[in-house]
Amino acid sequence: MTHPALMPRVPGHRPLLLDLFCCAGGAATGYHRAGFDVVGVDIVERPNYPFAFIRADALEYLAALIASGEIRRFRAVHSSPPCQAGCALTVGTNASQGWGGDHSDLVAPTRELLDRTGLPYVIEQPNGRAKIRKDLSLCGEMFRLGVLRHRNFELGGWIIDRPVHPKHRGYVRGYRHGVYRDGPYVAAYGDGGGKATVPEMQTAMGITWTDVREELTEAIPPAFSEHIGRALFTAIRPVEVAA
Repeated sequence: MTHPALMPRVPGHRPLLLDLFCCAGGAATGYHRAGFDVVGVDIVERPNYPFAFIRADALEYLAALIASGEIRRFRAVHSSPPCQAGCALTVGTNASQGWGGDHSDLVAPTRELLDRTGLPYVIEQPNGRAKIRKDLSLCGEMFRLGVLRHRNFELGGWIIDRPVHPKHRGYVRGYRHGVYRDGPYVAAYGDGGGKATVPEMQTAMGITWTDVREELTEAIPPAFSEHIGRALFTAIRPVEVAA
């Protein structure tokens, strides 16, 4: 794990955002476009991540930042904690700290640490059983993307207007229950069954810097986080001016 004192220095005077469980940087790219500099943290090496990157257990690293006071370098935090049973990302931290119980649901321990930072934050999760407040829900059709990619966001310490969910233009292309349907959206997950190729996923989500299927299937489109980031940037701007 990288010690907080060795955290890479990010040039410029843009507010600094911490991107936890960062994968290949779909969220980070949107925040960067919205005006932030970004530091990503992931337990897996991510050579395609387009910004400053630290390989570390995200929760251990965040706890160390809080303990050292280095967290004060940041103005906001984005997190996409895993919530799948048996996920390898929980090995180590989950066992040693007692976080997550018998499952790799890291939402609750992530929220606990984020609340301790005193910073505005975002917790992102797909539709499912993750226990988060759905303060914001986004869909690819809101941005005329080639994926639907429904995602929910819990916001801590700030608010954002909820956009109207537009009617979908058609089906997601592929097989469902043995029936093939065509449509304007591709399925950016899994393989086979009419699901998207790597180039199709890149085009549909606006992600060009990685061609690793696993990274693409885990990513959120940068348009989502750019939308969030612009509102977040406005929310913290009075603090930035005062500083």
